Amino acid sequence: MKDHALVTAWEDGEGRQADSGLEAAWAAIRAGLRRDIGARMFDQWLKPVRLGDYCPESQTLDLLVATDFSANFVSGQFGDRLRMAWRAANVGVREVRLHRAADATGPRLLEVVRVEPTVAPAPQPVASNFQPRHAFADFVTGDSNRLACSAALAMAGEAEPRFSPLFIHGGTGQGKTHLLHAIARAFSDHSPAAPVLYMSAERFMVEFVNAMRANETMAFKAKLRAARLLLIDDIQFIAGKGSTQEEFLHTINDLIDSGARIVVTADRPPQRLESIDARILSRLAGGLVADILPADLDLRLAILEAKRAVAGDPPVPDAVIDFLARSIRSNVRELEGAFNKLVAYGQLTGRAIDLDFAQGMLADAVRANARRITVDEIQKLCAAHYKIDASEMRSKRRARAVARPRQVAMYLAKKMTPRSLPEIGRIFGGRDHSTVIHAVRTIEGLRESNPDIDADVRALLRQLEG
Repeated sequence: MKDHALVTAWEDGEGRQADSGLEAAWAAIRAGLRRDIGARMFDQWLKPVRLGDYCPESQTLDLLVATDFSANFVSGQFGDRLRMAWRAANVGVREVRLHRAADATGPRLLEVVRVEPTVAPAPQPVASNFQPRHAFADFVTGDSNRLACSAALAMAGEAEPRFSPLFIHGGTGQGKTHLLHAIARAFSDHSPAAPVLYMSAERFMVEFVNAMRANETMAFKAKLRAARLLLIDDIQFIAGKGSTQEEFLHTINDLIDSGARIVVTADRPPQRLESIDARILSRLAGGLVADILPADLDLRLAILEAKRAVAGDPPVPDAVIDFLARSIRSNVRELEGAFNKLVAYGQLTGRAIDLDFAQGMLADAVRANARRITVDEIQKLCAAHYKIDASEMRSKRRARAVARPRQVAMYLAKKMTPRSLPEIGRIFGGRDHSTVIHAVRTIEGLRESNPDIDADVRALLRQLEG
């Protein structure tokens, strides 16, 4: 149900437009979001969002989006960031509402993102605040993220984990935040009365500074230390803040001593975090450190298959799934965003999703992800992996010790480069294209029957795609 004053403002056409203070805050928030999530993701989803009306009585601000799909996606992906950003802006906004922009039938309320008071009186279980898709059941695992997922499951389980804290590191958009939310949901399912506190490092700093200004540091500290599960996202952003780091150190020391569980994420391992107190690094590295590597081709395919299974119409054919998995390699979030974009445009326009449509819609994203892999690069990598001289890739020797690595390299050259079969043959010592075909079929067969060959190919693919 809409707020009555807000409904009246819309219907009468007298809604108060955002003043200059809100516009300045929104400009700063947009700049911060663009920096945090990357230009491509920002331009695709958040750049079109516009400021709408502001009601000073209820301190409610409208944000306008183009479609239902966009509103749902923005709320699911960026609701927490919007909430934190408007809270930190301190411009009198207590509630943010996402609307579809006005059309012939008037505005439609889609989602409410509440901006809570800066310092809550006490932490509460947070499972209800986490998106359903941020659950372990929706986290697709592969070689690149299996350790991190297994550690997260252990941290969320009923039994006391054998380690704490858990430090998960990996690049942007690889699933770190997903695991944090999944831990919180699973933990709250079996311990609903245990306080759970989730925040980004940036939010930690903002709340700590606000508490000091309001002379409420004791309440802030009490809230932190009451948590039985503390989850801190993007700890690298706490770097360089002396008093904040000191408080964070005391907090994790107290929580560890009390048996609480702590999970921290960052974009790099502890030893590479610059300007962070050595005592904090020692504490963070004293538990379990688990990395999330860039998703390999098999994992990207599995992620897209999982999304296709619940996407509904229009159907996404196998050729498009394969094109996405091979073209969008930077991170999982961007891969999912590309898939969502195709489905959204298909739903909005009624156009069937085929390979030509996908290639046209995603041309910019594909160009941004392109990294030209050369046959020479593949030859050198395979030679190093199998500990042979790179010249053997072009030699006439047929001993298995050099023939098998050469076949693997031909297989990868066919899979990873745009070179034709005759071109690949010529680069491998003037061989005929039929030799390349034989090599590709041989390695395809061995990958199914020989786990060692399959492991070699997977390792080489990860290095090339990374």
